[in-house]
Amino acid sequence: MQIARVVLDYMVKYLASDHIVKYGRCMPSHPALSPPTLSPRAARTRRALIAAGFELLAEKPIDAIPIDEVVARASVAKGSFFNHFSDKAAFSSAIADEVRRELEDRITLANAGVADPLVRLAGGMREGALLALAQPKRTIVLLRSNASSTLSSHPLNQGLVDDVDAALAAGLLRGAARKGGVLYWLGLCQMLIANFVEERPDRDSARERLGSMLVLGLTGLGADPGQAEAIAEAACTAL
Repeated sequence: MQIARVVLDYMVKYLASDHIVKYGRCMPSHPALSPPTLSPRAARTRRALIAAGFELLAEKPIDAIPIDEVVARASVAKGSFFNHFSDKAAFSSAIADEVRRELEDRITLANAGVADPLVRLAGGMREGALLALAQPKRTIVLLRSNASSTLSSHPLNQGLVDDVDAALAAGLLRGAARKGGVLYWLGLCQMLIANFVEERPDRDSARERLGSMLVLGLTGLGADPGQAEAIAEAACTAL
């Protein structure tokens, strides 16, 4: 199936380049998430290119999209593409940034005022699931991107690192989470949203699947099973 191929393509690129979909708090000060300042005319051209890219990337991976097809869809001159993007990889990353900002804003809002790091982890996974259910095409674009590092030292992953560290400091997770917890949670979130895009479950099925993933994920990190079940149940009520 198409989405299965998307996920397979993504994981091949992940293994080759150590990248995955970004999870974490919104960090608006990070330059990777800040669009350039442009003149009104240049901004319109960039928006047209980005919009065309969204449509095309929802249909096929960036390697299968000629630049000629992008500029034709955007109704701009071919030279305009290179005024804004150095190559197709940069173009794909810029498009994915649009979705990442949306997802990060969702996570930030959902976790505002939440102190429990385990509840914060659950809130991040839930918001990814909600995005996949509400905007599957945009989520496909995000799945096709390999622009965000899995490295714990990467600034884009700082929110998740902080939550895992806080949970470890509170004695809520097993020691192995110190080395593998961030990558483990990133992988779970990645596969859940890919599954939601592929299967398009109804809300009841989505709640059941999210709940199962949260319980398995949190207990896998070392959380108390009873606490994990309570957190999962609370998180699913908002789905």
